[in-house]
Amino acid sequence: MLNSKIVRFIGLHRLLEYNGKYLVAVSGGADSVCLLLLLKELGYQVEAAHCNFHLRGQESQRDEEFVKSLCKKNDVALHIAHYDTLAYAQLHKMSIEMAARTLRYRYFEQLRQDLGFSGICVAHHRDDSVETILMNLIRGTGIHGLTGIKPLNGYVVRPLLCASRKEIEQWLREKSQAYVTDSTNLHDDIVRNKLRLNIIPLLHEVMPKASANIMTTAAHLRETALVADAAIEAALQRLVKNNRIALEALLSEPSAESILFAWLEPAGFSSATILQIASRLMHPVTGALWQSATHEVCIDRGCLLLQQRETGPEMSPLLIPEPGIYVLPDGRRLRLAISDGNTSVSRDPWVATLDASKLALPLTLRRMQTGDRFVPFGMKKGSRLVCDCLTDWKLSVLEKRNQLVLADATGTIVWVVGHRVSELCRVDEQTTRCATLHFTT
Repeated sequence: MLNSKIVRFIGLHRLLEYNGKYLVAVSGGADSVCLLLLLKELGYQVEAAHCNFHLRGQESQRDEEFVKSLCKKNDVALHIAHYDTLAYAQLHKMSIEMAARTLRYRYFEQLRQDLGFSGICVAHHRDDSVETILMNLIRGTGIHGLTGIKPLNGYVVRPLLCASRKEIEQWLREKSQAYVTDSTNLHDDIVRNKLRLNIIPLLHEVMPKASANIMTTAAHLRETALVADAAIEAALQRLVKNNRIALEALLSEPSAESILFAWLEPAGFSSATILQIASRLMHPVTGALWQSATHEVCIDRGCLLLQQRETGPEMSPLLIPEPGIYVLPDGRRLRLAISDGNTSVSRDPWVATLDASKLALPLTLRRMQTGDRFVPFGMKKGSRLVCDCLTDWKLSVLEKRNQLVLADATGTIVWVVGHRVSELCRVDEQTTRCATLHFTT
């Protein structure tokens, strides 16, 4: 009997509590009608929510009226929302299906928060999960895409996942309970409908227990995924140091590609980009750079370095005409003070003490540029490219790109900020006035 099967499934996955209050999404179709009435019959405290997306003309209104009648007959509180789904999809440049899904779950979550529901029950069943697995399979997916729909995802609960569509319809027939049918589900014009109406019935001709067997495989893969996830997490704990992974250590792992996916996918990198990065590991080129919308990763001295991209305003050169405090767009500050006498030199890398008589104001704080040259403290002859100095100081490609330098009015770089002052303006025995610069991050 379906009731006892659902009770066991709820208990196995700890989906519901008897003292909780649950919101049930009800479209009027067989699955959602069964879910609402079955949970009520099992003694759970439930209320219903219905979304009218106004996509099917009179049929949309018919569904709403049916749900109203159903809830009134069974003494269930009902919440209804209306949407111009087509306009929303056009405004946000998304498909109708995605727009409806976004609006639906946003509404359910708002109700949950406002009215204190313990969870949101939706009527996905076993056949939906089989369709999802097959869709992911033919599109290309990893192990998680083959595990099916989750019984519990945050506050979203799916108590019917153990039941087939056939079992649900049989339960409704035994109750003499009517339901409505969405006519769009009867046309094989989208991938899911093609699978439901054409492919899965053909699979059942070949193997009558095809859906059950697919779900058995999905259950095995869920267990395998738990083991794999634990191993990958342990590997990330070992390998990631200061947002870096040493390539040699990464390549010694059983699956460097899996580790890269776990590390980089949360940072917004696409599967195609991650595969491209993985293909370069055996023959790394220092300076190779890849970007997502929020992060960037580069190859740097035998390591992969991950860093968040700057999202603030682009830094323009900052003019410093006189002593004072100057603020960069990102909130960092540079303070310039000039004093008489010979001031002791600080060892703090973010403090520069210079001979004021050797500086030509105004000073300019800017990003390092290609070709910038510098006379590092202690160098008696010639000059060096700032880029070469940064390499010697073991800065990464990403750090070099963001390096700040301070130049005087003649264009002479007097400080590579955070690293070294120039020999040309060092404090010595003849210094009578000092310029002290303090940079705060």
